[in-house]
Amino acid sequence: MTSNAIEIKGLRKVYRGQGKAPDKEALKGIDLTIPKGSIFGLLGPNGAGKSTLINILAGLVVKTSGQAKIWGFDQDVNPRQSRAAIGVMPQELNLDPFFTPRGALEVQAGLYGVPKKDRRSDEILELIGLTDKAEAYARTLSGGMRRRLLLGKALVHNPQILVLDEPTAGVDIELRQMLWTNVRRMNKEHGTTIILTTHYLEEAQEMCDEIAIINHGNVVARDTTKNLIGAMDAKTLLIEPEGVAPAEFELPQGVTLDRKSDGTLAFSYARGKTSANVILDAVKAAGIIIGDVRTVDPDLEDVFVELTSGK
Repeated sequence: MTSNAIEIKGLRKVYRGQGKAPDKEALKGIDLTIPKGSIFGLLGPNGAGKSTLINILAGLVVKTSGQAKIWGFDQDVNPRQSRAAIGVMPQELNLDPFFTPRGALEVQAGLYGVPKKDRRSDEILELIGLTDKAEAYARTLSGGMRRRLLLGKALVHNPQILVLDEPTAGVDIELRQMLWTNVRRMNKEHGTTIILTTHYLEEAQEMCDEIAIINHGNVVARDTTKNLIGAMDAKTLLIEPEGVAPAEFELPQGVTLDRKSDGTLAFSYARGKTSANVILDAVKAAGIIIGDVRTVDPDLEDVFVELTSGK
């Protein structure tokens, strides 16, 4: 067996235009591998192709060309096995309002062919914190509870791969913490591979081992989270002066200055071209007395903006 949970080669999806509208190429020959047992971030701006990719993996959208293997099963050769290996928690709250949480889990398990003796509805209800709402109609549940139920439905067939599509969009802090605690537990205790899409980049930075960034249907970056952030050459030096700094003073070449509303001086520079010491020397030469100083390293948001803006 391969060491990858997902293997994608040359994956293309073209949506045919209606009438005189032009065709839209949503995915432009993507190559991507996702290791087994990882928490993998799939990031990109709106319209980048993330949802199309997820829907192809889930069997909801038919690809135009290319190959997708899920847990070693080629979608074209073994469609049932490939679908059984993956569970998707969608972004949209698509629940039948007249089903109870237990009923919804039982129906979903039946759709996947899980025998009654092997169903884990009560276990899943406890995992997602809906045991006390097991017999309540879905229409009476809060938005956060409905999102929990979507997670439960994705788990009924015990998939090796769990896709979370914007799982914490519009939810409260308590639910977010509960979700990530359970996700980490599934990943650590059961080896479940987690694929996460999110617009909360600090969330991806904290959770994900590896990340791929998609833009305009192409993978523009794919590496460990640590390496992606480390590849950024930009750095910021924050200086809190004692008193008011001069309106103008000479800056080292390649260094830019942003004056914050509280008087803090934020110097942006490239680590490969200059150093903090050079900036500190320039500050002292301008007669500025330093009250406090600290550096700020780039984060995932900086990487994301650099790779997706203006492209």
